[in-house]
Amino acid sequence: MQILSSLDGFEPRGEVRVIAATNRPDILDPALLRPGRFDRLIEIGVPNEEGRTEIFKIHMKGMNIGDKVDIEYLVDQTKGLSGAEIKSLCVEAGMFAIRNEHKKVRDKDFMDALDKINAERKSPNEVQRDVFF
Repeated sequence: MQILSSLDGFEPRGEVRVIAATNRPDILDPALLRPGRFDRLIEIGVPNEEGRTEIFKIHMKGMNIGDKVDIEYLVDQTKGLSGAEIKSLCVEAGMFAIRNEHKKVRDKDFMDALDKINAERKSPNEVQRDVFF
């Protein structure tokens, strides 16, 4: 409702663009999508294998990763996860390593994190999407 009231107060000022994002488009007020407001939807689906590999590289960059961690296996096991879920997986694996007093994040830490992420998902068959307006 706050966004709607703010949008209604705009006067034409030229080339102004407003961009918004959500991973819950199902709960948006339909009035947000009327002409003159957010009238274009761009759906960003879950990343493919190459995308997941790159996302893992980004989020593992600052981590002290053990030699036996198989990124290709992780990429294969995370089919259907969003980029945000993959980030959560890396953070959670780091937390498991800290709790277990490991100096490096091990393969088991990632597997435990994956189990936790999968358990937290609403449904194992549900595909998470991000939608930008």
